[in-house]
Amino acid sequence: MTKKLKIVVLAKQVPDTRNVGKNAMTPEGTVNRAALPAIFNPEDMNALEQALRIKDKNPGTEVILLTMGPARAAEIIREGLFRGADGGVLLSDRKFAGSDTLATSYALSQAVKKLNPDLIVAGRQAIDGDTAQVGPQVAEKLNIPQVTYAEQILEISDSNIVIRRRLERGIEVVSAPLPLLVTVHATAAPCRPRNAKFLMKYKSARTLTEDSTVSGPMQITEWGAANIGGDDQSYGLSGSPTKVKKVENIVFQAKEAKRLTSSDADIDSLISELFTNHTIG
Repeated sequence: MTKKLKIVVLAKQVPDTRNVGKNAMTPEGTVNRAALPAIFNPEDMNALEQALRIKDKNPGTEVILLTMGPARAAEIIREGLFRGADGGVLLSDRKFAGSDTLATSYALSQAVKKLNPDLIVAGRQAIDGDTAQVGPQVAEKLNIPQVTYAEQILEISDSNIVIRRRLERGIEVVSAPLPLLVTVHATAAPCRPRNAKFLMKYKSARTLTEDSTVSGPMQITEWGAANIGGDDQSYGLSGSPTKVKKVENIVFQAKEAKRLTSSDADIDSLISELFTNHTIG
């Protein structure tokens, strides 16, 4: 049995871009977040499950969710608590507004330094941005090793971890030292459902912004820029060199169809057409 570990799960509340309708975009070409339901980023849920499995095998291990966003983002911390996490931290401050991946990873890395975990796990990428940059950038800012595309954490000891990675052309098993940051692939095990006991225990958990009267174990930790320190110029818009010019909502429609038989002639004709229009080749 390994020592009691402290694991931080990086999570994000995102608009559900898997079900984009006609009102999903504003006239200015940006995402209309009010028209899309806010959900727990799917691959971050996979990451949470990997952390909880380590906790299952190592009693006393602590799992803490860390997210950045407005007050409503505390909802995904509660979702984590309902599934077995031990606590959560919401980073929320006007100074964080407009952050790109660089500024986001800076804020998260400052908070992680304060939490001082043995292991950090996160989803490979968020469905609203699809950059897959935040996890690796956090690792670089913390100057610790990273393992990406993790599908399963196979073994963990006091100082080492063995991970199976899902790559484009196969599977790779790697070993890395702790502390470590791991990003988890969507092919990893899905997160367990809510636990009724935890749901009843934490259903009233709130941040001070949500409810100023909450106290004790029902208070979700909320940090601003002043709590995590760092350079204010590296937060928010001032720390974000990325500028989004335009976002388009593209809907694919089938304009024509072709019915083929299983004959060699039809198959040869289709292959020839695909090569001609450069769909393949």
